[in-house]
Amino acid sequence: MSEPLVLSQQPSTGLLATPRRRLLAVLGPGLVVMLADTDAGSIITAAQSGAQWGYKLLILQLVLIPILYVVQELTVRLGLATQQGHGELIRATFGKGWAWLSVGTLCVACIGALLTQLSGIAGIAQLFGVPVVPAIAVTVGGIIFMVWTGSYHSVERVAIAFGLFELAFVVVAWRSAPLVSEVAAQFFAMPIRDPQYLYLAAANIGAVIMPWMVFYQQSAVLDKGLDLSDLKVARIDTAVGAVVTQLIMAAVLITTGAVLSSGGSGMKLDNVPQIAEALTPSLGYNVGRIVFAMGLAGAALVATVVVCLTAAWGLGEVAGYKRSLEHHPREAPWFYGVFSIILVAGGVLVTSGADLVKLSVAVQVMNALLLPLVLGFLFLLARRALRGRYRLTGWYAWLAGGLIALTSVFGVFAAASGLIG
Repeated sequence: MSEPLVLSQQPSTGLLATPRRRLLAVLGPGLVVMLADTDAGSIITAAQSGAQWGYKLLILQLVLIPILYVVQELTVRLGLATQQGHGELIRATFGKGWAWLSVGTLCVACIGALLTQLSGIAGIAQLFGVPVVPAIAVTVGGIIFMVWTGSYHSVERVAIAFGLFELAFVVVAWRSAPLVSEVAAQFFAMPIRDPQYLYLAAANIGAVIMPWMVFYQQSAVLDKGLDLSDLKVARIDTAVGAVVTQLIMAAVLITTGAVLSSGGSGMKLDNVPQIAEALTPSLGYNVGRIVFAMGLAGAALVATVVVCLTAAWGLGEVAGYKRSLEHHPREAPWFYGVFSIILVAGGVLVTSGADLVKLSVAVQVMNALLLPLVLGFLFLLARRALRGRYRLTGWYAWLAGGLIALTSVFGVFAAASGLIG
């Protein structure tokens, strides 16, 4: 086992002079990864949760906010303090074998996530009677063009623009007018002995804490040129993103719970048109479909960009090829090639046809099963690879370790119980 890396203690180059402009310059990676976290699969999982169980999984959405922040804050701290990507840091601290295992896990999660995103785009196309193959081809081609011709900053801005369409679901939730008395009555009612409830609970955990998020944000803060002087603002960026993403998840759950589930025992949603119909009755048929399409498309597009970039970054960190959006494609052919191949392959698989709802929930459950490995590496790196006041120690180490252990154990237990039951 190699020695942990020594922290980079270089002074900040200073992105911009004034505090306000500096704040705006640092913000981005946390918000992007959190908007991508509320991807097409997550929205479908939240919708299915509300339809089947009313508001009985709402408490889980709120509990996951601090857990999500703790996980991603450690990710940011590792990136800024070591100036290493996640896969690269695992290789330097634990060796190549463990690094390849970690990146293998990452690739499985990225492929599963990509299929749900592109399936979401296909579902939207079907909703409006557009042929799936041209819709996927235009989406894939447009994203490849954007990434190949843009810098990190331009890609980040476009991703945020896509992702902000997800706030449409908050408007839909407000218009659905849920009864406060019903929400309160079901909020603490958790039938944890029911395998179907546990299966969706595991899916929600996997929908919020995903393996690719750790890799993405650690690489993104480096590609943006941030360092330890930006840690405070990066933490704010992460905290805001954690609240926003769970607000969106809760909004989707509340809407389907209000519309479809009476008393917390509702129906299953089998396809995208059914989900659209469930989420938008208060807005009218035409307006509702458009609002739903905007929200789901925004979620799917930002997540597609993020998961493909994450796979290309993660493989590059272990394999050693150049991996930055600041490089021209001729300078980093492997990075852009891996990004494009993964995206095109996902598009081809999706056009073959898939059950979007079952696939999305299954992918989130798979993410829950991967949590012990992903979060275990994260915790150990925070203990071994960091030095000085940035090292994870004291009461916060106990808190972070406890939350990570509890989330991992419950995620695996709920997933296993749901699959067996």
